[in-house]
Amino acid sequence: MSGAPVTCEVRYRIDPDRLADFKLYAETWVRLIERHGGTHHGYYLPREAPRGAGMSFEGLGREGDGDIAIALFSFPDDQTYLGYRDAVAKDPDAMAANARYGENPPFRSYERVFLQRLGEDR
Repeated sequence: MSGAPVTCEVRYRIDPDRLADFKLYAETWVRLIERHGGTHHGYYLPREAPRGAGMSFEGLGREGDGDIAIALFSFPDDQTYLGYRDAVAKDPDAMAANARYGENPPFRSYERVFLQRLGEDR
């Protein structure tokens, strides 16, 4: 098991018609992650680019899709993250959230990526 920090990005394809539901969902998971030993760095929604914000590498980049939301959270190490996974499975608030959103989540899809800071040894 690694002693390196566990940082996770979850990228959601949100349903713009269900933004209020998504915000409630997000608030629940911020509380749960922090309750069980993690640090939640927040949920981020798309916004308009500042006027005149060009691309640094013309021809290579493009503006991202407007229906993407991102969550970032971290845990001190693998053991703490795995303990969170076990604990949250039994947490009444998590079970209620899963029951509420399980059949009809306020997002269309999601993907998860575990990250490591550049230069951080494993």
